[in-house]
Amino acid sequence: MTGQPARQPTTAPEDVVADRQEQAAPDAVLTRIGQVVMLHHGGDREEARHRFLQLWAEIGEDGAPLHRCTLAHYLADTQDDPGDELAWDLRALSAAEELADGRGAGDPLSVRAFFPSLHVNLAADYVKLGRAEAARSHLRRARRAAGSLTDDGYGNGVRAAISRLERRLGEDGSPDGDTWGPPRQRPTP
Repeated sequence: MTGQPARQPTTAPEDVVADRQEQAAPDAVLTRIGQVVMLHHGGDREEARHRFLQLWAEIGEDGAPLHRCTLAHYLADTQDDPGDELAWDLRALSAAEELADGRGAGDPLSVRAFFPSLHVNLAADYVKLGRAEAARSHLRRARRAAGSLTDDGYGNGVRAAISRLERRLGEDGSPDGDTWGPPRQRPTP
């Protein structure tokens, strides 16, 4: 024992990737994805998209589901066109479903924490495309899947994203769904 505190369990896709890397021999694809994520977060969206697409060409549609899920998830964030963003998010969801069904290497239970984020991303995509009913459907799925989230930064962030989208779609209990403007004043009794 080195005297360092034990790591707390994490559920973010990138944290799952990091945990898997620590537990097994280094996974070169996940390492490369992580490097491109840092490039994207550093502000070079175009170069990140270019490198992600190169990685996708290498792993292809038949690559490991964890690789496809992670890569498609991040590729979606680099898209300019909402339709393209939706297509990549749908690929990420499909690969996550393969993992959850046990059709890929990895723990099917650990992938459950991916679903709230994947569904809220899809809901946001559908909002951008003006498809409110499809957005609501994925928002309901995100809400149902949110029970698998832990009480940490990732879980709280995903729950906050779900709440923001609920308000935007009028699913927060407001009578008419009008949440775009400032809050309405309630008449005093």
